[in-house]
Amino acid sequence: MRHGAKFDPPNRFESVHVEWDEEVGEPSSHPTELLEDDSKSIVSENRSPDLPFRYSVNPYRGCIHGCSYCYARPTHEFLGLGAGLDFETKIVVKRNAGSLFRRFLGTPSYVPEPIAFSGVTDCYQPIERKLGLTRDCLEVASHCNQPIGIVTKNALVCRDVELLASMAERSLVHVYLSITTLRPELARIMEPRTSTPTARLRAIETLANAGIPVGVMTAPVIPGLNDEELPSLLRAARDVGASVAGYVLLRLPLTVEPVFFGWLEKELPEHADRVRSRICSTRDGQTNQSQFGTRMVGSGELAEQIRSLFRVFRAKYGFDDAFPQRRVDLFRPPQADNGQLELF
Repeated sequence: MRHGAKFDPPNRFESVHVEWDEEVGEPSSHPTELLEDDSKSIVSENRSPDLPFRYSVNPYRGCIHGCSYCYARPTHEFLGLGAGLDFETKIVVKRNAGSLFRRFLGTPSYVPEPIAFSGVTDCYQPIERKLGLTRDCLEVASHCNQPIGIVTKNALVCRDVELLASMAERSLVHVYLSITTLRPELARIMEPRTSTPTARLRAIETLANAGIPVGVMTAPVIPGLNDEELPSLLRAARDVGASVAGYVLLRLPLTVEPVFFGWLEKELPEHADRVRSRICSTRDGQTNQSQFGTRMVGSGELAEQIRSLFRVFRAKYGFDDAFPQRRVDLFRPPQADNGQLELF
């Protein structure tokens, strides 16, 4: 099985680190392990002004998709695990995700507002087909008329098209399909266990035909690797029904950097120097910027060229500036776990 990470960088919080020996062979035989999460919450609160949501739901920690560039990799270090192979093969699952989400929405102090699904890791990663934890949370949201937003790289989202269409009729949902490249050979090595680019385009078409507001997120844009694809990505997504488009420049926080460059040097060594140089040219000479306001879009001449390229072709292909507003006035708290109905 192909992995995005070619090694496990040392955990920032651990004093002991185990390394695999490349002379023995690549870590292709690492099986996927599901680890139980008995945490008492499923909703995370975001405090970043760069993100358009306050709350997010994440039924899984870690992601089987194995994208080499995933910004969420360092979150596995808080669990005592690695940001490389561990992030892709040791998946923490919250089997009671639906009941935890119901409990959150039933909190007396909760004031309804849109909640993001996949604020950290992809809620439709392959294990969702078997476990259905995202589906459980969607059913809770639909029952409560809770507005949501979804971002995913997986065409599995189409499994829930009827439920999402019902929510769309009540103006409760937006969906983004993330498409990084139209080249299947690049997608296969860069994001090895995601849906193919063609499958993601078909998913956009399926959702759009069902009346679900759907957009494309061309993210991450990797200078020197896929930035020239922005026009073709936007056109392909618009042709199948995407109405809104967004992008995020590649981010390499903390242990994402060694994982990404390790992958790049292993899989695309002929591009490594150019990509590294162009990344640095969008980050004030560094490989990453953590400052709010610049970390998503970068700085400098090349970053501005990418921003302008995106804006020109977004306008050319007739994308809307934003999705229609989701309704919060329809929200109704869930019934209490004990079955007791409210009097008022």
